Order: sequence, then C-alpha cells, then structure tokens
Amino acid sequence: MRAIGVDVGGTFTDLVSIGADGVVEARKVLSTPDDQSRGVEDALKALGADPRSVGRVAHGTTVVTNALLERRGARVALCATAGFTDLLELRRQERAALYDLARHHPPPLVDASDTIGVTERMRPAGVGTALTSQAIAAAVDAVKARKPEAVAISFLHSYAHPLHEMALADALRAAMPGIEIVASIDVLPEIREYERTSTTVAEAYVRPLVSRYLRRLGEALSAGGYPAPGVVTSAGGVLPAATAARHGAALALSGPAGGVTGAALAARAAGIDLALSIDIGGTSADIGLIEGGEPLIEPGGSVAGVPIALPRVLVDTVSAGGGSLAWIDDGGALRVGPRSAGARPGPVAFGLGGTEPTVTDAHLALGTIHAARFTGGVHLDVAAAKAAIARLAATLGATPERTAQAIVSTADAEMARALRRVSVERGVDPRRAVLVAFGGGGPLHACGLADRLGMRSVLVPPWAGVLSAFGLGVAAERREAIASVMATTDALDADSLTTHLRALASRVQDPESGADRRWWMRARYVGQGHELEISCAPGDSGSALAARFAERHQQRYGFGLGAAVECVSVRHAAVGRARHADFARRGPSTWKTTALEDNGGAFDASVTGAASIALPDATLYVAPGWTARALPTGGWMVERQP
Repeated sequence: MRAIGVDVGGTFTDLVSIGADGVVEARKVLSTPDDQSRGVEDALKALGADPRSVGRVAHGTTVVTNALLERRGARVALCATAGFTDLLELRRQERAALYDLARHHPPPLVDASDTIGVTERMRPAGVGTALTSQAIAAAVDAVKARKPEAVAISFLHSYAHPLHEMALADALRAAMPGIEIVASIDVLPEIREYERTSTTVAEAYVRPLVSRYLRRLGEALSAGGYPAPGVVTSAGGVLPAATAARHGAALALSGPAGGVTGAALAARAAGIDLALSIDIGGTSADIGLIEGGEPLIEPGGSVAGVPIALPRVLVDTVSAGGGSLAWIDDGGALRVGPRSAGARPGPVAFGLGGTEPTVTDAHLALGTIHAARFTGGVHLDVAAAKAAIARLAATLGATPERTAQAIVSTADAEMARALRRVSVERGVDPRRAVLVAFGGGGPLHACGLADRLGMRSVLVPPWAGVLSAFGLGVAAERREAIASVMATTDALDADSLTTHLRALASRVQDPESGADRRWWMRARYVGQGHELEISCAPGDSGSALAARFAERHQQRYGFGLGAAVECVSVRHAAVGRARHADFARRGPSTWKTTALEDNGGAFDASVTGAASIALPDATLYVAPGWTARALPTGGWMVERQP
C-alpha cells in the first residue's frame, strides 16, 4: 500500500506518495497557517489517490514550534521543590547576546505566580525532607486555585528518586480529572534540574494543543477514508498520533528532522558518508549534519528560546528563506529577514497582497528562477517582483540588479554562518563534506553557499523541492526511552551494564516485528559539565565504553584528558524498517519534470554555469565556475571546476 509523507511548511505544504513498488509521486499546495490540518487535506485531495490504497500517512508538523514562537500554548502550573521555584527565571545565567545589554531571553512558559513550592526534598542519597500528606493536599489546593490547563511537576533529584513526583502526580490526577499532569520522571529522567524542568514545562505547555490538533487531523483523515496519521518526532522516527499526542515536546523539530532523514537517504544512495544538509523553504533554512550516512542526533537544544533536552536530529534553523523580507534599517543598511512574508501574503510575485520585496522576488529579478515552471498552484508575476526590487533600489541609490544580488548575498551570508556553526563547532571541516541542498530554495543558493565555505561538491537530490516530505514518507517507526545511570566506567562491569540496558529496553515496545534495538550512552570525563554520546550494547564492558568515549572525544575536540569516565544516562530506541522508495521511478505529477527529461530523458547531460535548470519542484542555479551533471536517479551532482 502507499506510504504518504506530508510536510507542513511556512509557505507550502508538500506531499510525497511512495507506492508499494517504490514509485514516487509528489504534490505541493499552499499552507493554511490558521489550521495546518486543512493544508494536509488539500495536499491529499491534490494527490487524488484512492484512500483505500493508503497504508500510512506520516506527518511533519510545525504546531509545536509555532506554539513556542508565538507563546500560545496552555496555561501551566509548575510544582517545584520549595526554595527552588525560580529555576526558569534564573536559567543558566548566560546572556541572550554577549555584547547586547538590552537584549533579554524570552520569558519562561510558566508565570512566576503559577509556580508552586512544594515542601519536600530529595538528596542524591535519598529522602532529605519527606513529602507528607499535608504537603500533597496543600499543593493540590494551590494548583486547583490557579485553574491551569496543564500541570508540570519537577522536583530535585527525581531522576534518581521518583517517589515524591509519583505521589503528587497521582493525587493531582485524582483531584483534577481531565487536566494534563506531566511529571519530569516521565519526560526526562536525567540530571540538570533546569533543563529537566524546562523540558517538562514545555511538554505541559504544548500537550493540550498537540492533542487537539492531532485529534482534528485524525478525524478529518478518517472522514476521508484515510488511516490514522503518524507523526515524525525530532529524532526522525514515526509515532502513531495517539502516542505522539503524549510527547508534544518531542515534536518541536518534526518537519526539519524529516528533511535531514531524506537528505541522509539521498547521500547514502550517492555513496556519500559526510555531508552538510540545507533545506531552504519559504520562511527559514534548516541545516543538518550527516556522518557515516546517518543524521547526527544530539541530546537536545533550544527551540524558540526554550531548552528542550530530548534527543533530536541536529538542526540549526535561521530565518532566511524565499519569503524573507528585504528592508532598510535605521542606519541605511540593507537587511534580509528575520521577518517573512510567509504563505499569506507571500512574495510580491505571488500576487496575494505582498508589497515588500523578498529573496524570491530578487531571484526573479535576476532571472535565476524559471517563473513559468513554479509549483504549488502559484503563478508568478515577474513584473511585480522587478518593480518591488526597483523601489527598494531607488531608496538605496543602487541599480535594481545590484540590489537583487545584494539581497541574495545577504541571505547567503546568514545561512553560511549557520553551516559553519553546525560543522566547525563539532570538529568537522566543511571542505571535506558534500553539501546536500534541497527545499524550494536550496538548489538556488547551493553554489553560492559552497563557495563561501570552500566546498567543492553539491548534491541536489531527486525530489529536492519536497525532500522533507520524502523523508517523512520513508521514515521508520521509532520508540525511545531514557534512564539515568550516574556511575563511572570503573564501576560498570559487563554484567551490570547489560542489566541497565536490558531494563531500559523492557520499557520500549517493538514498533513492529523484528525491530532493530539500539543503545547509546551519554558519558563525560569526571569533572566535565557536558557529555558526548557513544554507542553501546549488552555485553560491553566499562573499559570498552571508556575507550570508545576517549576516541570520540579525541575526534570531536582534538584532545583527551586521560581521566576517569562517567556514564550519565543511557538512551534506547527500537526502530522499525524504513519504507523502500525508488528515486528513479516517478509517478504522474501535477507539474512537468525537468527540462532535460522533456528533451528526451538525457540524464547524462552536463551543464556549465552560469545556467538555471528547471527541476520538477525547484530551480537549480549553476553558478559560473561550476558544472552540473545529471544523475540516473534524476538528481544532480554539481562540482566546482578545477
């Protein structure tokens, strides 16, 4: 049966359908920001497939990201250990911007007046102050008085001693049926009370919204005869909607994770082990890192200023995309972004009411986009785009062509900085990597970005404009769990380590028969503040983990300390089988295929820049000094000329 991936972006909603025989079809429609589920329905209607032929619909959503950005989640009450109720305000005592004293971090998701101190205290060795029935009753009364939509519970050292959190959670569920009660031991049972509290609050903040959205989407799909949707998590795996509704914070990078997953698949198909990926859409650009043909997964990071310490595919997002607005600041300098025209009104050329020029308008003015082949049901008005660029140029006192080039270069500079952060800061030399460029704008900017980083090769994968949806469609089902360890490798022999790993695995249900079981250990040198993640498996000894960690530390940072190694936590995943797709087998589409295919299927063609190549769902710009070679799968390898 068909597997369908649907990626909801800020401007377009992309759909990819993969048949049982591997044949790929794609559709692109405008997003519906007021209700993303309508955009999903529109994309399915555009596909026109018999719902009975669909076995799975995997969805990448920005509902969580948007809720965090716009601060429109649930009202949350936080129960914390008395005396430690200011964790979210204190943060890590780091500045929002090192040299900008007027810039502040975004406010916490829970107001200080909604934070309740609970009389209890766990210490690393056990109970310090017992949680009494009177303290539980007082906390329940205080929560009820605030009438929250969700409650978060995060006590000190609960990762090691969860009894107090469990007792209060049970009491709150009994006293407030129908209200989401989220305990940190169920979300992130790890050290670091700030990150654990922030992640738990984020889960409580978005869970009601995610539940409503997925319920609405599920009802709409069911009414159309489609199966219940699956949702791709930040770690790149698929969860059934009912399960995903209970893991809202794990969906913060749902769509971008699908893009990096698709990029890794394309890289492996091309025999590439090390790559940087960039997905340039209408609103933003998402950058990832692929090592050994697999997306790099990290233990967490910040989303919209909110630390969420859950495993996620490494994605660095910058506000630079086709819809990024070009404007002039108070100093008379040209700026691009972070404001975006989005789907409505969109770039001026869309003819939907936009008046300020965007990066897309600049490309149209330069002639690098094939306007007649633009997708998504949009008919471009090139004259309007040129007029908008000319108005901005007159204000700057420059020619329209120079202004358009400056807009593109400014966007390139912002994205190149993000590519350096992802690579250089992790010990990866971008000059050794291949740039995998996709999204509607990725192939347009690829050569310019590669030039800035000294990279010599660019892979433009098949279905580049909808690769995130492709990655969602092929993504495997995945279940994960985390447990605290807090022991040195000297104290872990093979038997005790195997006991830890087996106990964690018992908490994770197989997504399907024959699922692949994998473990990772987060470790550090004793005395360090942060960890590196290394693979592990039952039967490993503590000495083997120490050697593996030392090798990874040397690879990442270029040195080792020769000190004892401490294991902080272990992560386990049960991973199903990825869906097979044949890049070269294309089904009917709502737009034409490439110009080369129109001219007789000359996949062995070579194009030397400067030139623009119309792809099925994007435009590839081959810059001067670069040569593009068509691949049998329909993608392109673009290489710098010697």
